[in-house]
Amino acid sequence: MNVVPLRRNRDFVLLQSGQLLSAAGSESTAIAYPLLVLALTQSPAKAGVVAAAQVVPFALFGVLAGVAADRFDRRRVMLAADAVRATAIATLAAAIVLDEVAFWQIVVVAFVEGSGSAFFRPAAAGALRSVVPTAQLPAAANVQQGRIAAVVVAGPPVGGALFGLGRAVPFLFDTVSYLGSVVSLLLMRTPFQVARERDHSPLRRRIAEGFRFLWDQPFLRTTTFLYGLANFIGPGLLLTIVVLGRRQGLSSGQIGVLLAVFGLGIFCGSLLAPYVRRVLSIRAIMVLELWLWNAPLLFLLEPSVYVLVAAMLPASLAIPSTDSVVIGYRLAITPDRLVGRVESVRSSIALLVAPLGPLTAGVLLSATSARATVAFFAAFGLGLALWGTVSPAIRAAPRLEEIA
Repeated sequence: MNVVPLRRNRDFVLLQSGQLLSAAGSESTAIAYPLLVLALTQSPAKAGVVAAAQVVPFALFGVLAGVAADRFDRRRVMLAADAVRATAIATLAAAIVLDEVAFWQIVVVAFVEGSGSAFFRPAAAGALRSVVPTAQLPAAANVQQGRIAAVVVAGPPVGGALFGLGRAVPFLFDTVSYLGSVVSLLLMRTPFQVARERDHSPLRRRIAEGFRFLWDQPFLRTTTFLYGLANFIGPGLLLTIVVLGRRQGLSSGQIGVLLAVFGLGIFCGSLLAPYVRRVLSIRAIMVLELWLWNAPLLFLLEPSVYVLVAAMLPASLAIPSTDSVVIGYRLAITPDRLVGRVESVRSSIALLVAPLGPLTAGVLLSATSARATVAFFAAFGLGLALWGTVSPAIRAAPRLEEIA
């Protein structure tokens, strides 16, 4: 049977286009949030609190979001999440325009936006699985990572430039981007789930079923915890770049360009990923990324923000290859009726420590030096690299052929 290329898969293109626009707005505000907090409070620690507030909902609501994705129509869940996020961001933009914004309001809006994202992502995973044949899931996951990388490249400099035009501008742009996502979802034709009977079992049992499936798969279980802990490093170092860039006299636009360099590395890595998957095993791909997170140790020799950005580039090149094989395999072996719950359980575990990354970076940058902050994150990365290298589940990683 001939498989339609992804570029000719109408619903896949619509799904990625809508999320591309939405993610572009979110990346613009990713730099606008800390810049707004620093402009109002001059406090790196408070900037870390706001960054953490965006990620905390994944740990708080992730499991319930997965149940919702498997219980209700996934398209409607995604539409509701976009509507909530657009409304929250619009209220913050209005407060900024009226010059009545307070720090607590920024925290609340960041939390609400993160909550909407927590409910959107498990449903989006099911939507991706529904519109793409199983054999194409690694390639689709790679396209998705490339899309994310593209907005990571463009989002920070655009967000920094928009913030320079006016503090409310990047938040207005983010509001419009969510509306674009709504339009793309309404235009899609493929159902986001297979026909299924309504599950009347208790909530606890439904949650346990998703957790049990993930736990019974050694590879999925290990990668969930291993790369969940790795999520502590990246956000912490990215906030360090923002704060350090300000301390070294860089403008908001220049800081945005530096953050975009990390995204450019991910984008280039997504282009290289098909070749990497052909020449390296899944285990080699995964272990390579873990060891590359130790490169920021170079910052200890020369504490320049430019050195820190350059040291993060190798890991950014490796991320798309890792994500394409891990995500592709996970979606391929998970039954449709469990996709939302498995994804939410995984993300809840994986993102449990993620809010601590920027929060820890903010506290360390306020209480100690930038060298000590980067050294802490690099040491954490070294521990993960050693774990991944000796892990039996990683050594017994599946072959790419098993995904198809």
